[in-house]
Amino acid sequence: MGENKHHEKESFFSSWAVDNRTTVYVLTFIIVILGIFAYMSMPRESFPEVVENKIYISSVYPGNSAEDVEKLITKELEDKFKNVSGVDKVTSNSFQDYCLITVEFNEKVPLAEAKQRIKDKVDEAKGDQDWPTVDSGSKVEPSVFDLNISEEMPILNVNLKGNYPKFTLRQYADDIKDDLEDIPEVKEATVLGVDDNEVEVALDIYKMNAAGVSFDQVINAIRNENITISGGSLITEGNRENVRIKGQISTPTDVNNFIVKPGVKIMDIAKVEFKEKEKTTYARESGKDVVMINLKKRSGTNMIAAIEQAKEKIKKAQETYLPKDLDISLTSDQSTDVEHQVNELANHILIGILLVMCVLSFSMGLKNALFVGTAIPLSMLIAFAVLSAFGVTLNTMVLFAMVMGLGMLVDDGIVVVDNVYANMEKGYKRREASKFGIGEIAFPVITSTLTTVCAFLPMLMWPGIMGKFMRYFPITISVTLLASLFVALIINASMTGGGMTLDNKNITGSQAKKYTIIFAILAIVFGGLRLITGVEFFMAIVTLSVLAIIAIWLYKNFFHDRIEHFQYTFFPNLAKKYQTFLRGLLQGKKPRNAFLGVVGVLIFSFFLYGVMMGVGRSKVLFFPENIPKQVIIYMEYPQGTDIAKTNGATKQVEARILNVLKQYKDKKTGENFLVESMVTQVGKGAINPQIDAGSEADTPFKSKTTITFVEFAKRHGVDTGEVMEQIRKAIPNIPGFTFTVEKDANGPPVGYPVSIELKGDNYDELLAEANKMITYINKQGISGIEKLQSDINKESPELIIDIDREAAGNMGVTTAYTGITLRRALFGQDISTFKDVKDDYDISVRLQQDQRRNTSILFNQPITLQGPNGSVIQVPMSTFSTMKEENTFNKIKRKDNTRTIMVYSNVLKGYNANEIVKKIQASLKSYKTPDGITYSFGGEQEEQSKNMNFLLFALFLAMALVTSIIVFQFNSLSKTLIIMTTIFLSFAGVFLGLSIFGMDFVILMTMMGIISLAGVVVKNGIVLMDFFVLKLDELVHKKGVETHDDLELEEVKEIIIESGKERLRPVLLTATTAILGLIPLAVGLNFDVFSFLTTLNPHFSVGGDNVMFWGPLAWTIIFGLSFATFLTLIIVPVMFYIISKRKISRRRKYVEKHAHDAEKEAEEQERLKKLYPEEFEEYHKKKGGDDPIIEA
Repeated sequence: MGENKHHEKESFFSSWAVDNRTTVYVLTFIIVILGIFAYMSMPRESFPEVVENKIYISSVYPGNSAEDVEKLITKELEDKFKNVSGVDKVTSNSFQDYCLITVEFNEKVPLAEAKQRIKDKVDEAKGDQDWPTVDSGSKVEPSVFDLNISEEMPILNVNLKGNYPKFTLRQYADDIKDDLEDIPEVKEATVLGVDDNEVEVALDIYKMNAAGVSFDQVINAIRNENITISGGSLITEGNRENVRIKGQISTPTDVNNFIVKPGVKIMDIAKVEFKEKEKTTYARESGKDVVMINLKKRSGTNMIAAIEQAKEKIKKAQETYLPKDLDISLTSDQSTDVEHQVNELANHILIGILLVMCVLSFSMGLKNALFVGTAIPLSMLIAFAVLSAFGVTLNTMVLFAMVMGLGMLVDDGIVVVDNVYANMEKGYKRREASKFGIGEIAFPVITSTLTTVCAFLPMLMWPGIMGKFMRYFPITISVTLLASLFVALIINASMTGGGMTLDNKNITGSQAKKYTIIFAILAIVFGGLRLITGVEFFMAIVTLSVLAIIAIWLYKNFFHDRIEHFQYTFFPNLAKKYQTFLRGLLQGKKPRNAFLGVVGVLIFSFFLYGVMMGVGRSKVLFFPENIPKQVIIYMEYPQGTDIAKTNGATKQVEARILNVLKQYKDKKTGENFLVESMVTQVGKGAINPQIDAGSEADTPFKSKTTITFVEFAKRHGVDTGEVMEQIRKAIPNIPGFTFTVEKDANGPPVGYPVSIELKGDNYDELLAEANKMITYINKQGISGIEKLQSDINKESPELIIDIDREAAGNMGVTTAYTGITLRRALFGQDISTFKDVKDDYDISVRLQQDQRRNTSILFNQPITLQGPNGSVIQVPMSTFSTMKEENTFNKIKRKDNTRTIMVYSNVLKGYNANEIVKKIQASLKSYKTPDGITYSFGGEQEEQSKNMNFLLFALFLAMALVTSIIVFQFNSLSKTLIIMTTIFLSFAGVFLGLSIFGMDFVILMTMMGIISLAGVVVKNGIVLMDFFVLKLDELVHKKGVETHDDLELEEVKEIIIESGKERLRPVLLTATTAILGLIPLAVGLNFDVFSFLTTLNPHFSVGGDNVMFWGPLAWTIIFGLSFATFLTLIIVPVMFYIISKRKISRRRKYVEKHAHDAEKEAEEQERLKKLYPEEFEEYHKKKGGDDPIIEA
């Protein structure tokens, strides 16, 4: 700090940058290269990869009902997991033959450690003596695994169709599958729509009985014959020859000649066929059968790169080994969505940059605007480099954070460049102006940026899957803002120190002509290259060259004069009017009235929004209502339904859906302009992730149809939400066939909007109560509920066979052998393998189809035993067992060791889930559940409550962090109070905006916006407050008084007015640029810059998926920041004046009181001196001071 001029202080790093410009320019070049490389190499995806802190345990136990699986496996494992440290929740689903347990750990436990803890407990359970075994005698082996959501979602469907047998299509699909799985980014490719082939040995029970042959004999015959064995090496005359007995079959029909026993061949008792296994899957595209390949990518890899390589592989296969008439189509291509979202947000960034640069050019001049404007691309490139180094992917969360920070990235640059410019106007040379100008405001710029970052930091503590999904937002914006601080204090310092000027010269005619010739030559050269090569990039250079020519002449003949008028006439006049207004406002009781008026506006805004909610104009939502990009119809028959029946019903639904969609055809081309694809899966691949997540159970009773729409800009204005309602109404009412119509999730899974969990021990009573509750709620006539249903039913048919142990024992028959025989007859047994050139196929033995579907034949089939003298004894099963038919549960759910059933429903379009749930809760107040049964609301409501609580906590924590930094900077509670008050008052702008425009309060996005405001609003307040303090310090220094409170009130008022006038431009600019940076996203302004440059077609549109998701957050910040700008320019000076007035008044009273006391004291001294002159003098000499007190 200089001795003579109080404000001549420097920032070490900024001054270094001014003195070492070459080093800074080289550093900037390196940053640009690293940033571009990082941007190009970052994996692209729609949403961030989320790995839940959950461990899954699946276990297969064939031939057992859901209740048996629960009793023998699920409960046993759950008991082991009770005492595992770090476990938050345990849920399970027990199905027929299968169970899936989900163990959710708290965030503090690393996933790998959690997995190991569960593995240890599973191994412990397997070591128990009563742990169940399978047919072969080996113990049931549970599988322990974790799931990455991004790895489980298919990124592409490859559909094959043509006039070929299914087996041939399957072979082509397998070949393509092998090619696709060679791609490093691909995790797996799964073939659907056709099952594997097998060699089926279909036994005739009557022929077996006549020949006295058992299943064991048939199985042993095939196993012992279909084998190749090495006999070792034979050494003869110095040569070593391998001896090999070759017995493996070369064609499936070879099995016919295997001898079961003397005189009996396989062909005598069975039919051998090479055929498709029993159907477990169907797949269709637009109602036509296809063989489908589902492609899934690896975690952390580039989705777009994976799909591009997949397309190349398919193209190469079509050119080489695939027949020309094989039709291959690609559907559910996630890369188009990702590319569209990434491009859309990138275009928002470019549009935002153009808007910001326009504002800056008018306010600061073109050259200074370029100084400030460099902060945007440089900050983003630094952020890309940092994020890429930490493995962050390029997704919508990252890009939106960039968009939101777009206007704020220039805040620090505006303040820096504006203050350097102001110092040059005061007569400083360029280098000194840069050093002193940045030195003056470096500290407030740093602290104001830190306050903004601190407002976002609490969101890093967001728990659960939602937190893992949303935390990329605060990470990205914090990195970007810190990068902008570096750019402002280092790079901008170097640029202003080397190139800032006060004049704003126009382009001369000769310069304009010279530049025009240069750009014209570029346009001609690259235009020719475009015609020769067809490369689109060359056309972009042509367009840019033409635009540059237009911009040069527009600037010379139009914009330069307007910019000068704005800078030197309009803005100074605005500043004078603001100065006059502020001077008038700081008179008498006006400051107090102004402050109370704003507080009144805050209260009124809350009241107004409450009224808007009351009349239904605004609603409270948990997550933004997205326009459907996909509509998914989940269909289901009761468990136990054959897949053929499910497929038949699904075809009926498809026909109705196609009838709805056919109306959206282009009148000129006849093509459907709305639908990109319609894909159906029956059986495999048809699970609903909301209720079946992680399940690998067979689902022949389920199906799923997915309709994917074209991108928003190409929908001709059609609301796909309305189309979804039309589809829902069109689906026929098929007895026993239930369905739900859903849209694609615009974020992480949170459950159904209506979700009621019933808990109890007796599952029959629990299910009856769930159905009773559904009936009760339906009678209340609550509108908006799609269809209440239970996720549990007792409609799975079961054939119970009771063994008479005494009778069976007397015949030498065991229960185990009876079960094995029955299972072989029904399901068959894979006993060997047929190997051809390409693949291996199972050889399966079972009864022929008509016999294994005949209950009488199955129940009366003989159990073949070896008699005491070696003879064969055949005992009919019916002689020692009885059979009865029952229904059992489709599955049994448990949550934290208690049986549960979920009653759930979607909400119809146009209805609010929160309001519906409130009505249901109100109606259930008079509903009584039996003893032992309780219920609670879960799903989306549970997530909403948890996330709302966290966001409130994050808001208060953000306020506390911001307060701490402001106190640290100013060391003053009063100044901190002023700035923090503006945050609370800015909420008035939010709720006024939401009320006026009838917008919904979206808990996640609006609350994130309010938290963001806490950091954004204080930036200008801090810089303005610091300027007040700086100017007051100068005046205190000049007058030689002790504190600000020793100044005259009029002096303080003039400093407030002059400082406000001086900071008017940066305050307005920072707010305007922040708002303009968000406008494209808030309104969904879509302008495809690259398409415009290459084809002159900008694909202009307004709205879209991104605006539905991010719009509420963007508008919250726009409303709040607009009002906060008014607060900064009006209320901050008003409050500072009110507090200064009180402080000066108190100081004046204090000084007057002490002056009066000193005067009285002096009079007393004189009186004592006159009365006791000698004593006074003597006392004075002893004390050596001026103490006038003399003891009597």
